[in-house]
Amino acid sequence: MSETRFADLRARVLSALVMVAVGLAALWLGGHAFAALAIVLSGLMGWELYRMMAPDAPPARAEAHGVAAAIVVAVFSYTWGGWVSVLGLLAAAALIATRVPRDGRIFGAYLALILLAGHGLIALRWDYGLEWVLWLILIVIGSDVAGYFAGRIVGGPKFWPKVSPKKTWSGTVAGWVMGALIGTAFMPILGAGAGLVVLSILLALAGQMGDIAESAIKRRVGVKDSSNLIPGHGGVLDRFDAMIAVALVALLMANLGLLRAVAGVAPGTAG
Repeated sequence: MSETRFADLRARVLSALVMVAVGLAALWLGGHAFAALAIVLSGLMGWELYRMMAPDAPPARAEAHGVAAAIVVAVFSYTWGGWVSVLGLLAAAALIATRVPRDGRIFGAYLALILLAGHGLIALRWDYGLEWVLWLILIVIGSDVAGYFAGRIVGGPKFWPKVSPKKTWSGTVAGWVMGALIGTAFMPILGAGAGLVVLSILLALAGQMGDIAESAIKRRVGVKDSSNLIPGHGGVLDRFDAMIAVALVALLMANLGLLRAVAGVAPGTAG
């Protein structure tokens, strides 16, 4: 096995261990602790997004956009909830996007994903509980790890070379398989049926699409990483791009009353 294919593995693993420790502690505590983490991450991702798409702007503007992102997630998570918060966050993203000098629509669309994902994680932890959010997180981590090793060991044809040159079909399929395995493992934990396996595969695919969406933005603006905050991983967006998509899909399904239904959870089963 060539060492160059795993040159970044040590930094990735160490950074991942720290992130997992912090994330699991906040997830276990729940309540304000988990909400605070989701709010902070939303702010950091909003900051990174503005820095990428407006590189010539004064640094204070990027910081202001990050603070604004964190504030609106906090406000709409601690107030109305449901579709009111979804619509409010969409409106906030559209308003903030008017301050971006170029590609305002792209910025606004991706910022909306960030805000909704941050709110979604908070709402799902409050309304569904630790086990459901842990299931979502493990799908993201598991499919990413499986894709990383399968892509480097097996290699093969690229999944979407024009947008994400490193992503292979072998890594993509490995992510789906891992999603199915995680779904199977969580069936008894969540009291779910076989639908949870199908849903886990779909969410693994959603995470991969989230990764590709961020890759497309980075290629458009000509940057390798969203920032250098996390050794071996680049920026917060680089690490949580898949989680953004997974949390968004889960939030929308929850608001539509479909999350438990598709998962095959019997009515009245506690989350």
